[in-house]
Amino acid sequence: MDKVGANFIPHVQGLRAIAVLAVVLYHFWPGRLSGGYVGVDIFFVISGFLITAHLARELTSTGSVKLGQFWARRARRLLPASLLVLLFSAIVASVPLLSPTSQLPAQLKEIVASTFYVENWYLALNSADYLAHSGDPTMVQHYWSLSLEEQFYVLWPLIMLLAAWIAVKFFRGSRLRAAAIAIGVVSVASFVFCVVYTLTNPAPAYFVTFGRMWQFGVGALLALVPRLRVQNAIGSFILGWGGIIVLLVVIYRFDGQTPFPGYMAAIPTLAAAAVIAASNTQRWWYPTRILAIRPMRFTGDISYSLYLWHWPLIIIAPSVPFWGLTIYHRVALVGICFLLAWLTKRFVEDPLRTWKPLTARRPRVSLWAALAAMVIVAGVSGAGWAANASTYDAGVAAIAQLRANPPACFGAAAVLDASCAGKKTDEILPAPGFAGVDRPEESQCFVQLNDARAVSCEFGSKDPSAKQVALIGDSHAYQLLTTFQAIAEKEGWHLTTFFKGACPWNTTPLSTGGAFGDACTQYRAAVAQKLQQKHFDVIFTAALSTTPYSANGQGSSYEAAVAGYKAAWATQTSKGTPVVTVVDNPVWETDPNKCLRTRAQSACDGTRADVLTEKDPLRAAADGAKDVTLLDFTKVYCDDTLCRTVVGGANIYRDQDHLTVTFVNSLAPQYTAALKQAMGVAG
Repeated sequence: MDKVGANFIPHVQGLRAIAVLAVVLYHFWPGRLSGGYVGVDIFFVISGFLITAHLARELTSTGSVKLGQFWARRARRLLPASLLVLLFSAIVASVPLLSPTSQLPAQLKEIVASTFYVENWYLALNSADYLAHSGDPTMVQHYWSLSLEEQFYVLWPLIMLLAAWIAVKFFRGSRLRAAAIAIGVVSVASFVFCVVYTLTNPAPAYFVTFGRMWQFGVGALLALVPRLRVQNAIGSFILGWGGIIVLLVVIYRFDGQTPFPGYMAAIPTLAAAAVIAASNTQRWWYPTRILAIRPMRFTGDISYSLYLWHWPLIIIAPSVPFWGLTIYHRVALVGICFLLAWLTKRFVEDPLRTWKPLTARRPRVSLWAALAAMVIVAGVSGAGWAANASTYDAGVAAIAQLRANPPACFGAAAVLDASCAGKKTDEILPAPGFAGVDRPEESQCFVQLNDARAVSCEFGSKDPSAKQVALIGDSHAYQLLTTFQAIAEKEGWHLTTFFKGACPWNTTPLSTGGAFGDACTQYRAAVAQKLQQKHFDVIFTAALSTTPYSANGQGSSYEAAVAGYKAAWATQTSKGTPVVTVVDNPVWETDPNKCLRTRAQSACDGTRADVLTEKDPLRAAADGAKDVTLLDFTKVYCDDTLCRTVVGGANIYRDQDHLTVTFVNSLAPQYTAALKQAMGVAG
């Protein structure tokens, strides 16, 4: 995401504008530009082209590359704006009024990782899924691409220098030809690795450095092989506009289900390369001229700071009083992002890149100054934790106390218990700033991503004569775990669990392709085998209502999902094991706690049409099915028009679609009664 001195090509700035607008608009409206994430891939190609061209000029003129000067220039160009946004994020994360305290550890860890440009590896090792729109992303998650680029800036000149040295030392060959060959070999190996790793481990594959090097390599080869840049008028016209059209189609048509990066990343990568390669500028309607118009060049000029600022503001905005996520708020926020980006470019990026106290001294002065600034940002993050650690610990203790001794008429009881009619409370428990940590603690029981192991956990009574209860499903079943553990302990039952993220107990394949879909299929088969090997007195299952299923020969994916649930349950009901299930809870666009922290409860309600899946396939599958009991708590969440975020003082959600443990606990009497009735146990 860099412009190299005066040697940049004007239309490349326009391509940079396309890239940053794709990413920004994707993050603001993911449903509208579902493939906007490929803007990052465009940036990688541009960086590979510009940086390699710069290195090639120096290698040709001097026979070498002054690494210290190169890295010092990169530091002066990139770190001031980057560290400014990180410092801002660290301060915001440390102020409870601006950011939920429950997110503080995750925020500060990723800020430190981003400060030292290892955010991509932090996310890869923690198996984050960048294309999944669930969970609680931090303010600096987007720094993964900047971290990867910085790693590229370290490795790339070393690769070119090594190739040049080998060519001169042993083969008396051309330095640039040797560099091109070396980069070509690295790029091919990187692409093969990317394709294979995306198939086997798609979440970390999105972030790991070597899986992305080929995209820089494509841009680099354009710089090293002049013949690849097309001067012919017709060829340049076709290549340039063809590349732009492909990019626009990809930005519009790709989505979270696209196997990415993998082989599909070659489409936007080669399209971006085609735009760069189109070099003829004779006519005003050529892409090289259109991309170089003033608005495009202005957006390209501020693209680096625009990329830095937009994501923290998106994360923070819902927590700001009197702000929201309406179309007007989003458009206004886009304008604010542009203003901040211009101010940062004008008063931070440009002045510090040419600041004489650094440029007039040896490169190591710039590098040491950069390191000192990084340490300061990390120190502010550490101070933020030190200032809030006691508050965080107190919040954890308060949730434990709440679970042990909930108030009377708390949560679902306010609706389901007739004796609670008319009783109201303005208190919200757990507090909106801390609901995020109110989750099950047995994470080892939850299988994620491409893991196909049928991991089971055992809780409750060890008496062989105890009733055997199974809890099976995706994360919406896992959110019930703590409550079901308590039920099993209280009733003297034995609880066995099987959980896999985004993989409900259903025989219909997911529409999600690649290794994740395959892992879900394999996991289900393994679970089915384990269920056949053990007798259960009852099985409880729950699932996200919006899980994407394939049509699987049915009239629609919905019908296929219904048929798949019926088939999975029939494997157990056919041998006399009853099944209990529950209609899914509402799903929100963003975490309701962000609204509750700054607004009245009533202002945070949502319409049924926006947050509730009226046609939950679980409901249809259970309708009329033998030995299947359906629980429906929709009236707890919603009235005829609105769905609530707080019921009976209980904070229902810990994120946009998962329930807090304290709220689930308030439904324990209903779960217990349904299980007992299914097993024929006296209540």
